[in-house]
Amino acid sequence: MEHYKIVLPADLNDYGSLFGGTLLKWVDEIAYIRVSLDFPGQHFVTIGLDNVEFKHPIREGQILRFRCCQTRVGKTSVTYNVQVFGARYEANSEVVLFENNITFVCVDRNGKKDTIKALS
Repeated sequence: MEHYKIVLPADLNDYGSLFGGTLLKWVDEIAYIRVSLDFPGQHFVTIGLDNVEFKHPIREGQILRFRCCQTRVGKTSVTYNVQVFGARYEANSEVVLFENNITFVCVDRNGKKDTIKALS
């Protein structure tokens, strides 16, 4: 699944680059959409991200392309790899600006860990 966001002035820190927390929010949101579509009717919460490292500043006006792919499904959890690319101002739009793995756990209505049901 691919998704796009534009970096607006309200998304910037005082150095003129994208707030790291804003990028992490977008990664979480996009991966959550993906897990919700992959496992309809089941409920998931984020339980973790890999080590977070920001390697490239992302500036105002940049259009970001997010690629989200499922990498692992366990009994109660599922992991996605999210890559972020610059779709504007980049000579090579395949340069990864940010990448992380995010894991969700399936929960029941009471918030207790639940088994992921296979789709038919």
